[in-house]
Amino acid sequence: MSAWLDILAGTPFWVATLRVATPLILGTLGVLLCERAGVLNLGIEGIMVAGAFSGWLTVYAGHGLWTGVLVAALTGAVFGLLHAWLTVGLALSQHVSGLGITMLATALSYYGYRVAFPKVSTPPTIEPFAPMDWLGIPVLDEQTPLTLLALLLVPLIAWGLQRTPLGLAVRMVGENPQAAEGQGIRVMAVRTGAIVAGSALMGVAGSFLTLSAFNAFYFNMVNGRGWICIALVVFASWRPGKALLGALLFAFFDALQLRLQQAGDAVLPYQLYLMLPYLLSILALVVMARRATYPQALMKPYRKGER
Repeated sequence: MSAWLDILAGTPFWVATLRVATPLILGTLGVLLCERAGVLNLGIEGIMVAGAFSGWLTVYAGHGLWTGVLVAALTGAVFGLLHAWLTVGLALSQHVSGLGITMLATALSYYGYRVAFPKVSTPPTIEPFAPMDWLGIPVLDEQTPLTLLALLLVPLIAWGLQRTPLGLAVRMVGENPQAAEGQGIRVMAVRTGAIVAGSALMGVAGSFLTLSAFNAFYFNMVNGRGWICIALVVFASWRPGKALLGALLFAFFDALQLRLQQAGDAVLPYQLYLMLPYLLSILALVVMARRATYPQALMKPYRKGER
């Protein structure tokens, strides 16, 4: 118990928690935008890989860090547009399309890396974002601007969905696209826009890994974070504020298991520590999902004029 108290009392633990949570916040917001418009996007895992690679490669080529973030966002948007064309335009299976996007984006990223660096055994490095030590807030001082961006996007997206006509249109096409069409809303255009915007956020989530958390691109560096984001949206009941809470909760467990391993507790095997964030997150997900109210048109193809 003393090891737990020592860990929780230290600022480095909370710094690590927020750092681990950042790509989850960005990715979860991206999934949330897609699903509030009625479209499941299982392409997030691959889109995060593509965003991580394209953003890092842009900076490695000599461009600025924010240019790398922009390129990552554009990369995500392109894959989002492809997913929208398949699921909204052609009304194909959202599950199959999303998994196809994940495999395509991941394969293209790994192929691009091998082509760009055919004889490199150690991944080349870049100079990542520096911590924001000018804020004067202990935990945030150790974070990079992408973390601040993620935190600011939560209330911005929450306000946009609840308080703006565009947000109302997004929610309406995710609940009852036929009624939205009757009100003159272009359902296919709104869904496409939501998917593209959400996928752009997924690309930015991936770029955080290479431009902020690390300074190089590694295979398998996304490591299932995309799938965690999909689960966190359910945990959050499709609400941005609760999505932030869910991301922080998972990051808390993940950072805790790392610290417990480092504490040298030989009583429990390290595999149990690795399982800890997933087991506790699954438990929280089961509890919250029973009360979740999902968008009624989620995963239901829409064809103009059909009733």
